[in-house]
Amino acid sequence: MAPPPGAAPATTPADRKLRDAAQQLEALFMNELFKAMRATVPQGEGIVSGGTGEEMFTAQFDQHVADSASATWQGGISDALYRQLRDRIAPLPSPDAPSR
Repeated sequence: MAPPPGAAPATTPADRKLRDAAQQLEALFMNELFKAMRATVPQGEGIVSGGTGEEMFTAQFDQHVADSASATWQGGISDALYRQLRDRIAPLPSPDAPSR
């Protein structure tokens, strides 16, 4: 995943992995938030009831929205996690470095 617009770019493989992990965690959190929000809406009160198909579509739609939002939001949970943890990661060895 690319950093959100305006965010500092990840410069090393470890930075990229950390940013990706932070965005995935934010997307997971947002997806759970969407599930909790949908649970508050009464079911079966609309014109039609979609049944299992509607539930599957809604779950996939929520996941897509959560992934997209986490990749584009600035100043979200993923940015805060990245800032907190980036100084604590050890740099990964470069692929060109000789192995021991």
